[in-house]
Parts: sequence; structure tokens; C-alpha cells
Amino acid sequence: MLIGLFALAVLALFATMPLVWLALGIPWMTLAVTFALIPALDAWVGAPRRGAMQALPDAVARWIPRAHLVFQAWLLVDAARLAPTLAWGELVGFALAVGTVTGGIGITVAHELGHRAARLDRAIAKVLLVSVLYGHFFVEHVRGHHVRVATPDDPATAPRGMNVYRFILRSVIGGFAHAWKLEAMRLRRSGRWAWHPSNWVLSGTVLSGLLLGVAAWAGGAQALVLFVLQAIWAFVLLETVNYIEHYGLQRRRQGARYEPVQPRHSWNADFAISNWLLFNLQLHSDHHAHMERPYEALRTIPAAPQLPAGYPTMVVAALVPPLWFALIERRLPEATAAAR
Repeated sequence: MLIGLFALAVLALFATMPLVWLALGIPWMTLAVTFALIPALDAWVGAPRRGAMQALPDAVARWIPRAHLVFQAWLLVDAARLAPTLAWGELVGFALAVGTVTGGIGITVAHELGHRAARLDRAIAKVLLVSVLYGHFFVEHVRGHHVRVATPDDPATAPRGMNVYRFILRSVIGGFAHAWKLEAMRLRRSGRWAWHPSNWVLSGTVLSGLLLGVAAWAGGAQALVLFVLQAIWAFVLLETVNYIEHYGLQRRRQGARYEPVQPRHSWNADFAISNWLLFNLQLHSDHHAHMERPYEALRTIPAAPQLPAGYPTMVVAALVPPLWFALIERRLPEATAAAR
């Protein structure tokens, strides 16, 4: 029980820290904590003690990510309330801080819950994604990305030599288009047209639009700008992580098909602090090889391609392409590297 309360307290602290730093007059501190302090702690602490997350009781492990919905709602409601009181420069910094939470933790939780079978989990995943204007990810990630990962058909797999800025544009547009195609195919099988309300890509987009309308009604133009900026930064972080997770890796063709997904088709990053905060998302090789495994059961795979640091560090590196290529090209396993 104590470990569960501690984990919940840490989640609440990180989920609401933009509000704390804003109250202290330093809204940019969320970015410093995420992209400077956490990388420093990762380098200091190193790999986690084996089995640390497996020690969580099943009920605790199941409910902790669900609780994030409450914290994110608290953050966004308070952010909309505070937005009209901020100068425009302060508003932009605060929006980036909020988006760091809604993208870094919120989308990570939505990713985890979107893989679960329980209706409650899937509903929470959808709500979290709607709050960052990225509802289509619910469809595309499991039914698109996991099927086509590490192939030229997957817009969320970065080919070798592509920089992150080209990749983000490709993945955002390609992911949305393919999610729509998947929903249209699903509806066609039941005799319905693509624009039916049960098309989640359509419904999620409409709900995001309604949310923006509520923000504008409640807090005016500044609340609307805050919501748009936090959402853009949130999904830019998501797509940057997508870039990191599979950059340059490719499955081999076996006749008309590709080989089955293996751990070598995703980058692994085994760093304690960032993995604890990101629900083991960085153990991505195991996640793709066994996507039914919950976050607390994921294992590190030493034989998989290894990132030199956790995601907070690698996001910064990816945003500086010469630094990224210098760090990652020499680590690409030739057997699975996509050709330039």
C-alpha cells in the first residue's frame, strides 16, 4: 500500500507541477525539470533495480495510470482559469509546460490504457487523447503502427537519415490518414459509411473541437491559445518519441510479408528515473514484441538496440539533428538498419 501511495504522490506532483512553478513565477521550470534534471538523475542513478515495478500489487498497477485522468483534468481546468491573467510571453511558456505534462505523461498513459481490454481504460485513453487534439492515435497506434512498425508502410517509423522535423510532418499526416482509412474499412464491413458517428477519428476530432470551444468560452482567446499550444507541443513530443523508438530499424521481407516483429525492431532504453516516470515506455523492444504485457511487467532486453540515454535526453538530441545523427548512427545494428 505504501509503494502505491508513493507512486500516486509522484504522479500527482509531476502532473500538476506547471501550476506550482507558475505560482512561483517560474513557469519554464517544468521544461528544466523534464529536459535537464531528469536526464541528470538518469545518468546518476542508471539502470533500475530488477523487478522494481513488478513489486506493485496488481490493483495498484492497474489504477495508478487511471488516476492520471483526474490530475490532467485538474491541470487543464486550472490552466484555462489562469490563462486570461497571464501576459502573452508568460502564456506561451506556461502552455509549453502544460504540454510537457499532457504529452509526456498524458499521452504515455493513454498509450498504456489504449492497449488494455477494459472499457474504462479505453475510455480514459480516448479522453486523454481528445484533450491534446490527437484522438486518432487511439486507432492508428494499435491497429496501424503495431502492425506495420519497422516497415516503409509505417509513417511512425523513421527511415535512416530522415531528420525529426520531416518525420513529425510525415507521421502526423500519415497517421491521421491511415487511422481514417482503418475506421472507414471497419465501418464498411458493417454496412455503414465512413462519416458515421461511430468513426472514432471523426468523433474524436469533433470532441476536440468542442473542447476548444469550451476553453474559448470559459477563458477567452488566451485560454484557446493555451489549449492549442499545449496540444501541439504534446503531440510534437509524442512524434519525437516515435522517431526515437524505431529510427533506422527495418523488418526484412519474407516473400510477400515482413518478418514478425522482434525486439531488435525497437530501441531499448533502460534508465531508472525516466522509466519510472514514463510507465516503462522506454522498454519499447519488449512492448512491441509482447504488446499484451502491461507496463509493470515489461523487461529490458539487452540484445535489442540500445539508446545511450532515456527519452528526455534523446528528445533534446533529436531536436538537434547533427547531434542526433552523431549519437545514433554508429549504434544502428546493420542487420536491421534501413538503407539510406
